Amino acid sequence: MINNDVLRSVRYILDLSDAHVADIIKNADPNISIDKSDVQAMLRKEDEEGFVECSNRLLALFLDGLVIHCRGRDESLPPRPPEKRVTNNVVLKKLRVAFEMKDTDVLRVFEAAGRPVTKPELSALFRQPDHKNFRLCGDQLLRYFLKGLTLYARGA
Repeated sequence: MINNDVLRSVRYILDLSDAHVADIIKNADPNISIDKSDVQAMLRKEDEEGFVECSNRLLALFLDGLVIHCRGRDESLPPRPPEKRVTNNVVLKKLRVAFEMKDTDVLRVFEAAGRPVTKPELSALFRQPDHKNFRLCGDQLLRYFLKGLTLYARGA
């Protein structure tokens, strides 16, 4: 899925302002130089003037910052470097952690979006890529998850 679409969706789910999105990214890396206007450029549609593509590093920092925003920073652990490549599976995992969801919650989110998944399918999405039962999360499946997460977080 396109990184900008993920950023737009999560911003909508949590009803965040552009400045708040920039602050969340800075939570993960205080040394990054990003402000409200940079976020606004990433939230524009691809065909609009001034559109800026959201890099994998920036999306990874946003997702890490979101975990810190929602759950708090664990001072006992050293800061993790952001992922170099953000896949749909990584987005799914980070959102699950940020919203403190258990397997049953994730299953309900998929069901609410109209795309129920089984428990074995779900566990395959969260496995390590080198595991024999690992399954890639497709764009459509991530869209269903984001749609269901909107219903889960904002209510019907």
